[in-house]
Amino acid sequence: MTPEEVVADLRAAGCVFAEDEAGLLLETGAEGLAERVRRRVAGEPLEHLLGWAAFDGARVPVDTGVFVPRRRTEYLVDLAAPLLGPGDVAVDLCCGCGAVGIALAARVPGAEVHAADLDPVATACAARSLPRVHTGDLFAALPPDLRGRVAVIAVNAPYVPTDEIAMMPAEARDHEPRTALDGGHDGVGFHRRITAEAPHWLAPGGHLLIETSRRQAPLTAAALTEAGLTTQVHHDPERDSTIAHGTAQ
Repeated sequence: MTPEEVVADLRAAGCVFAEDEAGLLLETGAEGLAERVRRRVAGEPLEHLLGWAAFDGARVPVDTGVFVPRRRTEYLVDLAAPLLGPGDVAVDLCCGCGAVGIALAARVPGAEVHAADLDPVATACAARSLPRVHTGDLFAALPPDLRGRVAVIAVNAPYVPTDEIAMMPAEARDHEPRTALDGGHDGVGFHRRITAEAPHWLAPGGHLLIETSRRQAPLTAAALTEAGLTTQVHHDPERDSTIAHGTAQ
């Protein structure tokens, strides 16, 4: 396919940034290009077709069927990284492809970064970039010797209310695992589970940061407070990103 043909096909499919996407797809080479364009026109996420997602200034590997990291989650990294130093332990919980953990490791050389997720497809993807990746249900995935030692737990758990998944863009709804999207009836089910257990894993003065939404932030913050953490909520209007932040005593 010529570059002009790729742009035309993407534009006809309604891709807003057809020229930019065409340039990235052309980077992948001529072999299989027509098939990748066909799949993009059919609605598959561009990141799955490229094999990577742009996140915090890097290209993070993302395999087909794995949650694609969003730009708004970079704010989670912005808040978490200054709380870490060399030798500190950080956990990227519900890590997906490991984007948050990869970014923290890059920003804080010497930090001991762990990543964990329930989905073995996601952890296999994350393990391509991180040395300490664990598969299991939330904290049950982590090595027991981390209890009481973690300086920062950074969380991008599912927080879409179950009844609202049908209203999500087809790229996410049809091509990302439901387990990475469904946060329960009010979207805060995972947040409550995480806040209830996190104090047992945090070091004194450690931090739990959870991506949430402006609408759900009061519920996430209430869960942090109920767990005995000193709580505040941060919002970045540029990226429409909201983070609930709890600090251990």
